[in-house]
Amino acid sequence: MRKAFPDRTILADMKTVDTGAIEVEMAAKAGADVVIVLGSADDSTLLDALRSSHKYGVRLMADLISAPDPVKRVVELEALGVDYVNVHIGIDQQMIGKDPISLLREISQKVNVQLAVAGGLDANSAVQAVKAGARIVIVGGNITHSDNVTEAARKIRQSVDSPEAVEIRNVGTVDQEIRAILKEVSTSNISDAMHRKGAMKGIHPLVRGKMVGTAITVQTFPGDWAKTVEAIDIAKEGDVIVIYNESKDIACWGGLATLSSLNKGVAGVVIEGAVRDIDEIENLGLPIYTSNTVPNAGDPKGFGEINAEITCGGQTVKPGDYIVGDESGVVVIPAERAYELARRAKEVYKTEKRLFDEIRRGGTLSEIMDLKKWEKR
Repeated sequence: MRKAFPDRTILADMKTVDTGAIEVEMAAKAGADVVIVLGSADDSTLLDALRSSHKYGVRLMADLISAPDPVKRVVELEALGVDYVNVHIGIDQQMIGKDPISLLREISQKVNVQLAVAGGLDANSAVQAVKAGARIVIVGGNITHSDNVTEAARKIRQSVDSPEAVEIRNVGTVDQEIRAILKEVSTSNISDAMHRKGAMKGIHPLVRGKMVGTAITVQTFPGDWAKTVEAIDIAKEGDVIVIYNESKDIACWGGLATLSSLNKGVAGVVIEGAVRDIDEIENLGLPIYTSNTVPNAGDPKGFGEINAEITCGGQTVKPGDYIVGDESGVVVIPAERAYELARRAKEVYKTEKRLFDEIRRGGTLSEIMDLKKWEKR
């Protein structure tokens, strides 16, 4: 890289945690201008790395990734004499909602050392980072996972250079952000992010269409459609009604219930059981996923329960879990991990988008993924 870019500043992201002097020397002799040591490394490692950096004429950056008490540690790092501190939230921490910008704002009030920031930044959050006090903005995935890396890098460069000209987007509530991501990704992306967990078995799209919402659950008995219809009254706009009915031969759902759901703004319906009035339902257009269709109707006896933990399509579903359906099927995302899994699914989506772009340029999937590398020798 030094030969290819003789006039550029090169940062060696070593994340050194031991033998600080040796690794700084290696990086410096290879052409680095700045070398990263973990901020959580022992002070002896940092001090030896600093001595080596002075000897070889490079600068030292301490990275706060996974530091137990980053605000306290940054004060200590400044006192040790590091050149920069990188306020860094790792990928796994990003997936559960941790944000480098809020940490940066807190740290910038405590120290005068030059601050860098890293962790899932894009053109919008890069602006926030500059306004929060960062002198250096480090961006990885939002460039390397883009199908147009040049354009992605240009947008971020422009936002950093002219932060006052960029309008900061408001992402809304956590629920709004989760829903926005889940509408963008596929159930296949989500299944990959969940390591093949969460996919319902034997449930297929009856009325096709993307479905995203939180679960209203219904447990009912063969052909008894009272609780399934009563659930519509409880449902809020954007909810998905998820039903377990013991019979595949007697319908617990039909055209009238579908129209009633549309009036309430229900996002879709999932039924392990039977549905009837298919022509009417298809014309209404509400996404419905089911295991069977029959003409027979049941009776409203009133047995069963609403908003209990149920099993549907072989998956446990609790009230408030996120339900996503598309042409490939239905997946259940536990509410307590919804933000994390939505973010992980988005990373899967971005990777696949990049692979599609490379295949369009003429590569084969095997070549691009270098599959033979993983085969046993």
